[in-house]
Amino acid sequence: MTKALLLIDVQNDYFAGGSMELHGSFEASLKIKDLLDHFRKKSMPVIHIQHQSVLPGSTFLVPGTRGAEIHENVKPLDTEKIFKKIFPNSFRSTGLDEYLKENKISTLVIAGMMTHMCVDTTVRAAFDLGYKCILAGDGCATRELKINDRIISANSVHNSFLAALNGIFAQVLDSRLVIENLRENL
Repeated sequence: MTKALLLIDVQNDYFAGGSMELHGSFEASLKIKDLLDHFRKKSMPVIHIQHQSVLPGSTFLVPGTRGAEIHENVKPLDTEKIFKKIFPNSFRSTGLDEYLKENKISTLVIAGMMTHMCVDTTVRAAFDLGYKCILAGDGCATRELKINDRIISANSVHNSFLAALNGIFAQVLDSRLVIENLRENL
């Protein structure tokens, strides 16, 4: 059972000064960096997902802009795989599933942005495709949402989506516990 780290959309537009700043994105990026450092030290596979908003009128993650670049805290190495996507699901039209199967990867440690959108969609798709998912909850960030003139805080959105994924679709842990479990199982 080979494990890989899957980092979803850790891109500049989600950070301070970006076009779609998320609540806690910088703090999440530091937890992601801890995971990334561990995977690199152990020479374990790392995969970066980079969203590209290609629809006319897109206001964030627009290809060719600084906002669409992967954040400096988790910059890919030349040896790490990058998949570009245009849908929330990191598997849709990217070749990710084929790559994982070719490399006999069956467990994904997942972190990234946005918890309620691309992270949620990708974890559910990975589960449907038969992958075991470990989601680093503190390595994800999201934003507040609105429904029926009510504002749902970013913390409530984040925790609700993590709770919905935990158990069936993924094992949700803090990054520290993910690293501890990886150490014990290597």
